[in-house]
This record gives sequence, structure tokens and C-alpha cells, in this order.
Amino acid sequence: MKDIVNLKTNTLRVRNHYEALAGEINDPVHDPTPLKAHMDKWDGERFIEAMRLAPGKSVLEIGVGTGRLAVQVCGECGRFTGIDFSPKTVERAKENLRAFPNVNLICADYLVHSFEETFDVIYSSLTFLHIEDKRVAIQKAADLLNPGGRFVLSIDKDQNPRFKVNGRKMRIYPDTPEEITSLLAEAGLDIETQFETEFAVVFAARRG
Repeated sequence: MKDIVNLKTNTLRVRNHYEALAGEINDPVHDPTPLKAHMDKWDGERFIEAMRLAPGKSVLEIGVGTGRLAVQVCGECGRFTGIDFSPKTVERAKENLRAFPNVNLICADYLVHSFEETFDVIYSSLTFLHIEDKRVAIQKAADLLNPGGRFVLSIDKDQNPRFKVNGRKMRIYPDTPEEITSLLAEAGLDIETQFETEFAVVFAARRG
């Protein structure tokens, strides 16, 4: 029971943090070029290319935020779904992605939400650091993939278990490449590509 309470408490802290960021008009979609280049050090063009997007494909982003990556993806796929548990952040994403008719945004916790479809591509960048149970998160992604679908994941190289932005602190759960490699295999996903950016390790795995 204590573990469940602690998990719910941390989840609330994370949501409140991103709600506060949205309230502070912190929106990476509209960052100036130098800041966008800085964020690319976790994902960037090679991360997008690893998805192998195509006009007929359905895509899910876990932790869509305000749409920093989604604005690059929505125009390259058939259907885009983004999930995030911060209501203010999702509202900002709706505004940023309003030009795309193929977008469905969900305000919910990825780990417990029941999706009504499966996807050709699932991706996530800098979101799994907020998830303690990596096994459940990765297995769910694998289960949501269509046969031959791709899962692209960017994990931070930083192993600090504390996260601080704008004076707010919260517990995070750093990912290690060794753990992610093992869990992807356990979930039945084959790693096709693994590469490093300046700040992250990126995995592109395929469901057989």
C-alpha cells in the first residue's frame, strides 16, 4: 500500500510540474533556434528518421507535451495520437497542432489508459525517466504495436535521480541502456538500431 501511495504522490508531482510549466508559457514548440538545437541533443533528425514514417502509418507519442516532436511528425503520417497526463499541456498541444486534421490528443496516464487502436509507430523521448516500472511501460508499447511496427525510444544519459526545473524538485527514475535492451527483448521487440546523441541513447526496435 505504501508503494502505491508513493507512486501516486510522485505522479501528482510530475503532473503539477508540467502544469506549472504550461502556466509559465514554457512551450518548446516556439523555442528560438538555439534552444531547439539544444533539445535536438536528446532526439533530433536522426530520431525522427528512425521512425520510418509514411503517409499511411498510424503513430502514437507517449508524453506528447506541447507537441515539440509532434509538429514534425503529424504531417508525415496518416493518423497521429498523442497522450500526456497534464491537462494544460494537452490544451497547448491542441493549439500547436490545430493545423493538422489527423490528430487525436488524449489527456490520461499512458500506463493505465485503454487505447482503442494499435499503431504502426510508437515513440517517446524524455518521458520514461518519469516511469518507475519500465517493464510495464515497454510491454504495453509492444502490445500496442501492429506486426512489423516500430518503437523508438530516447533515454537520457544523466543518471541523477533528482530533477529540478524552475525551483521545483521531483524524483525521477533514470533509464540505463542495459536495462532497456533487456526489457525490449523481453517484450518481444528486436532492436534494429541503437545510437547515441550528445545527451541520450536512442533505440529503434521492431515487433516481428
